[in-house]
Amino acid sequence: MSRVLALAPDSVRLVAAADRLAFLHCDAVQIAAPVSALQAYCAMTSDIPAWLASAFRVRDFVSRWFNVADIQGFSPRSPEQVPAVGERLDFFTVEAISESQLVLASRDTHLAVMVCLDLERLGDGVQRLSVTTSVQRFNTFGRLYMLPVGPAHGPIVKRMLRNAVAVFPV
Repeated sequence: MSRVLALAPDSVRLVAAADRLAFLHCDAVQIAAPVSALQAYCAMTSDIPAWLASAFRVRDFVSRWFNVADIQGFSPRSPEQVPAVGERLDFFTVEAISESQLVLASRDTHLAVMVCLDLERLGDGVQRLSVTTSVQRFNTFGRLYMLPVGPAHGPIVKRMLRNAVAVFPV
């Protein structure tokens, strides 16, 4: 996990201390500047492929057996609708929001998940957009849930980051 943390920005927020995490992933791309963290999130979630929408439906169907709330995936959103801390953004709760950082969390009795989007200006109209996801598992369902989600998470984030690059090319 220390290798993943080396890729994450200094300002990253995690759901728990690194030694208590069951999952940690970070990926980044370069996009045009200036773009806010919320604008980047909206770009990332603007074009969800059918296979991912189907995966969310399967997740919701299976999770209902364990009394876990539906998440229903991502929905298009305008960055002009700025959520406040404590409000929902898709299936996450906004924990922090600024021009350069968006911290989203989802917590239940099985898992605690935090997604931290960070923007870092690199100069010449370019910035680095990083997405760091940290997960803490609490029980057997949380462990089983992460068996398919863990390996799928990286490709999903890469696909969503490509959306941001398409919307805000360097």
